[in-house]
Amino acid sequence: MIRTVKPKNNRAKRALEKKEPKLVENVKKALFVPGQTSNKALHDVMVDLSALKKPDIKRFERKNNIRPFEDASQLEFFSEKNDTSLLVLATNSKKRKNNLTFVRTFGSKIYDMVELMIADNYKLFEDFKKQTINVGLKPMFAFQGAPFDNHPVYKQIKSYFLDFFRGEVTTLQDVAGLQHVISLTIAGDFQDGETLPNVLFRVYKLKTYRSDQGGSKLPRVELEEIGPRLDFKIGRIHTPTPDMVKEAHKRAKQLETKTVKNVERDLMGDKIGRIHMGKQDLGNLQTRKMKGLKSRFDQLASSEEGDDTYGEDFVTADDIQDRADDEPASKKPKY
Repeated sequence: MIRTVKPKNNRAKRALEKKEPKLVENVKKALFVPGQTSNKALHDVMVDLSALKKPDIKRFERKNNIRPFEDASQLEFFSEKNDTSLLVLATNSKKRKNNLTFVRTFGSKIYDMVELMIADNYKLFEDFKKQTINVGLKPMFAFQGAPFDNHPVYKQIKSYFLDFFRGEVTTLQDVAGLQHVISLTIAGDFQDGETLPNVLFRVYKLKTYRSDQGGSKLPRVELEEIGPRLDFKIGRIHTPTPDMVKEAHKRAKQLETKTVKNVERDLMGDKIGRIHMGKQDLGNLQTRKMKGLKSRFDQLASSEEGDDTYGEDFVTADDIQDRADDEPASKKPKY
């Protein structure tokens, strides 16, 4: 393991601060390591895979004698020194021909590993001679096959590739950035105890054309294969311990969303809340208002409940007639 030493200058101090734990971690980088028995085919495949992962990659040129399933300490050293939590080791042997070992680390310790051997019918970018994708774009994924959701081996492979090509997490959505699709397909059905079928790795570029249907604003989308085309045969697998899984999936309390009681959202995204009110005592409710704010009906009703006399400002037609009858005849107007 790397010794923890006190930084001697500000540059080393800033480098150590970048490696410290954060609430929102940096984008996971991938390190491509050629093994002692790596060949040109594995080198070309790693170059194409790194092109899909750019710019969050590092690639070694010198070969390293590493056997990850026997001793993974050197991979842990590379992961901590280069600040890369994803590693791809290329090895070749008579028993495991053109083998790529995909490794994930947590806290610079091996989390899980899976061996994927490349079949001889592989094709690279140069074999298709198509226009490639732009650097830094996130791909769309298509997993075809039910075992990707219920079989532990294929679930681990699915989790690794999603983590490998995840990139930067952002809320910005731009349709122009959706340029390619990575498809993983299980080649055939199988029963328990049988050999696991291969995983077909394909990459397609999206092509949009004017819709054939008149009046439709939605474009017609077609997929064009651009490579690399890889058929992976599943080899050895190393799974994490339950304690490491629990530790790796732990979230900081600052990132947990606080749930508000009696507040929820419907299918349309509208916020709905429930308010619980206690028993109200209407006996002491103040209903009296200013005289200027009362309506005519309210003022008449309040006068009837009081001394049965009307104010000078608000009288009825019957009151006017009664007053006219009580006046002397000499004061009555003549018509």
